[in-house]
Amino acid sequence: MNLNDALKQFEAVEANLGKLDQLWKQIVKLLPSVDDLQVENEDQYLQLKRSFEQIAKQMPKIDGFDLKVCLEHPDDIFRSKVDYLEVGEFTDRVAFDADLHRQAEALGDYRFRVESKRRELARQAIQELCVQIETKLEELRAPTENRQASDPLPKTKWDELATLFKSIDALIGKSLGRPDRWNDIARHLSFGQKKDYDDIVEHDWPNIRQWVDRALYDDSDPIPVTATDLGELVASKPRGPVATELNWNVLSPADFERLVFNVIDHTREYENPKWLTHTNAPDRGRDLSVERVLHDSLAGSRKQRVILACKHTESVSVKIVSALQAQMKLWESPKVDELIIVTTGRFTTDAIDYIEKHNNGSDAMRIEMWPNSHLERLLARRPELIAEFRLRN
Repeated sequence: MNLNDALKQFEAVEANLGKLDQLWKQIVKLLPSVDDLQVENEDQYLQLKRSFEQIAKQMPKIDGFDLKVCLEHPDDIFRSKVDYLEVGEFTDRVAFDADLHRQAEALGDYRFRVESKRRELARQAIQELCVQIETKLEELRAPTENRQASDPLPKTKWDELATLFKSIDALIGKSLGRPDRWNDIARHLSFGQKKDYDDIVEHDWPNIRQWVDRALYDDSDPIPVTATDLGELVASKPRGPVATELNWNVLSPADFERLVFNVIDHTREYENPKWLTHTNAPDRGRDLSVERVLHDSLAGSRKQRVILACKHTESVSVKIVSALQAQMKLWESPKVDELIIVTTGRFTTDAIDYIEKHNNGSDAMRIEMWPNSHLERLLARRPELIAEFRLRN
């Protein structure tokens, strides 16, 4: 099945969920209250019940989970209510009322699973669409440089950019909402002038890109666990060496960038992390911008502008370092105080010598190295990220 067909299936399921929600709102008005014995209008209730069941039969399973239909026949409701009243306990009457309304819980359970699977479907496609959008923005950079603010941009490339954005909009659906600048970028894409391009690059897309990376990886999504009982696991007295080297090969370049973003996003001394959108690096890697807060008990706090360049590679050479140095000019102003090169591999001896010589020179921008060994030390304090990104061998 292609992505468009898969999206159509999700949209049909979500449309049916909307119909079921509306039917349930009508049904719940007919259910007996605490002091009533039977539904208010049996004929109307039965008609709504049949409609609900007909739609529910169209709902597919989700990893084996079915949408349960919990609507009882009016006669069964009457008999159950009489039984509860005969017992006379308040707790039993409350339990009866909760049982009568359990269809709402069943709908909520099913909707939760639909939204989780929708995010999973979106994750598989949206990251690639984001890379394509950033590529288009870079392709449009040169044609915009000598234009006036109201000049139109090349129509073909601009239309391609708009189509990519609409594809992301369709994949996200309605459950995740939209970030602040979503309507802004849609408006700018509809006009297609030089000033619209500038607003997208400088304001709209950085906001949206950061939101996408957070929204698609919901904190409620579970990390698979194979153990059924942790007590039994400890009681088995497991032995053997602990793997201290993480398996970086399981990460794609985009996953690695997201991992680094998570590290700085949840560190107290780092504020306002942002994805940067220029993609003229040879590997199309995205840089990260963040403010590092330095505390001084005498002089107070000050902030440094830090750029993190993520390199999913076994070796960082002098050539890579010098290219990144030159690329920092793209991010000024404000000036870049520090460049951190983060890699899944190591730095060559020549690269280390080059960086140390640079840092001892007069250049105001310092270069910091985060090889895989440094990341492993950082992540030792963040085991949840090791589990989420499946880095443990």
